[in-house]
Amino acid sequence: MSLKKFVVISEMSGVFKMIGNRNNGLIVEDPDTNKRKFVSSRKHQFTPLESISIYTEDDSTVPLSDVFKTMQEKLEEIPLPDNKAKSDEAFGYLEKILPNYDKDQVYLNDVKKLIKWFGFLNQRNLLDFTEEVEEIETEETETEETT
Repeated sequence: MSLKKFVVISEMSGVFKMIGNRNNGLIVEDPDTNKRKFVSSRKHQFTPLESISIYTEDDSTVPLSDVFKTMQEKLEEIPLPDNKAKSDEAFGYLEKILPNYDKDQVYLNDVKKLIKWFGFLNQRNLLDFTEEVEEIETEETETEETT
């Protein structure tokens, strides 16, 4: 599953799946309980996970989905630290996952969120990047057929 449907919501812990969109908020589902609820945009801010990127030293960014994919691929050789890890442990982990991250623009809080969100989604088996690969292959095939 791609990160398109996942959002983080201010003042609410965890990651939620977006089910529906209204002009005054979102209908979200809790992945643990599968309960759905309306969350007002007047009280909360929504950040889709697919819109998040990490700054790199070459003045570009790496999408969160690419970072999560690398984290998942290297999970056995580089275990995920605790999301309450100390600064040197958290940054050491990120250095192994994304060696060219921008040390001036990526803060400890960002790294802790990255670890927390990945752990949350991975524990619930919500990270499946095979679907993403299939979508890309389908798009490439369609492009070749039209040319």
